[in-house]
Amino acid sequence: MHRRRRTAFLLTAAIAAAAPLLTACGNDAHPGAAAVVGDQRITVAQLESRVDEVREAQRATVPDEAQYEQVVARTGSLARDTLHGMVLDRVLHRAAQDAGVSVTRKEVQQMRTGLEQQAGGAEELQTVWLQQYGVAPERLDENLRLQLEAQKLAEHLGTDTGRPAFWKALSEASEQLGVDLNPRYGAWDVQKSSRVDARTPWVREVTAAGTQQTA
Repeated sequence: MHRRRRTAFLLTAAIAAAAPLLTACGNDAHPGAAAVVGDQRITVAQLESRVDEVREAQRATVPDEAQYEQVVARTGSLARDTLHGMVLDRVLHRAAQDAGVSVTRKEVQQMRTGLEQQAGGAEELQTVWLQQYGVAPERLDENLRLQLEAQKLAEHLGTDTGRPAFWKALSEASEQLGVDLNPRYGAWDVQKSSRVDARTPWVREVTAAGTQQTA
């Protein structure tokens, strides 16, 4: 999957713990909700369905029971991490909309094609995203759209995804929407646009073959 020349373009953020200015935690005002983002509910059932997609894909790629149990143990925070991604997807989309940024289906397909070439095929790419990022094969395009949306927003702001200007835009979108997390999944940090106990990257450092320069 590695090439001599490649363009790594997105933040690999180690989102740290605890910071001030949290949104209100979820409560009985939103029964059955894992989170509420603006006027959109992410139900516990929806979250569990997403987690099941990943577990089923993991099971299919790791048929050995003992090895599968090891995979599950290594991804014990899958539900929280999945919810984190679902919430931040909405926050990022709001920030992109506010900035007039959009991503086309063609752009997503171009990125996917380039990554498949780097990975050695479609199945290989799906396996990488599943193993490294906890993204089920059927959610791959959604995740790539997230990557592109973040990249294009950063470019629009004249910065990159590791700079304060980018996170400020997400913070503003997060505050405007109002993110209310069920406390069993943590609490949302408006300043960082992250769950305060989140430890896994929400945007992956990936390579875009479609933007590569020929060596």
